[in-house]
Amino acid sequence: MRTVFKLISLLLIFFISDLSFGQIKHDFLQRVWDTTKDEYAYVNFKGDTIIPFGKYLICFTDKFDKFAIVSAPDKGIIGIDRKENILFNVYVFDNGPDYPSNGLFRIIKDGKIGYADMNGNIIIQPQFDCAYPFKNGKAKVGKGCNKKTDGEHSQWTDGKWYTIDKKGKIIKT
Repeated sequence: MRTVFKLISLLLIFFISDLSFGQIKHDFLQRVWDTTKDEYAYVNFKGDTIIPFGKYLICFTDKFDKFAIVSAPDKGIIGIDRKENILFNVYVFDNGPDYPSNGLFRIIKDGKIGYADMNGNIIIQPQFDCAYPFKNGKAKVGKGCNKKTDGEHSQWTDGKWYTIDKKGKIIKT
């Protein structure tokens, strides 16, 4: 009963926002959370369930337009497209997906770190052993570095460090 009420409420919010803002585009999916079962789903504007409850452990993306970040069993935190193809694995930070910074967030492949944008495009291919988020258009990255863990905190040590721009080119600091 609660799930039905939540879906009706969600559709009502869509309808009211459509009238208020004259929004024409309705091809995005909206995340719905069933708090009684702690399951997520994605529905379209009409309320049709496109991605069923329970398929993903957690759906981090509220409004699924071009891609979404979800947690999948045996795959970890991943980016998926609208056809549910896996685009990349998202770098885990603070027990969740990496935070976007300067329009980019870290991704990981075969133990290497790269960057993707907020449209789900890989901007810098995974190639670094360690990489910090972008700040002021630059990021500190390294090769040959090691992760040193101290309890629940860790830090990177050693290696050769560079500063890159948002195209992945090494810049002088």
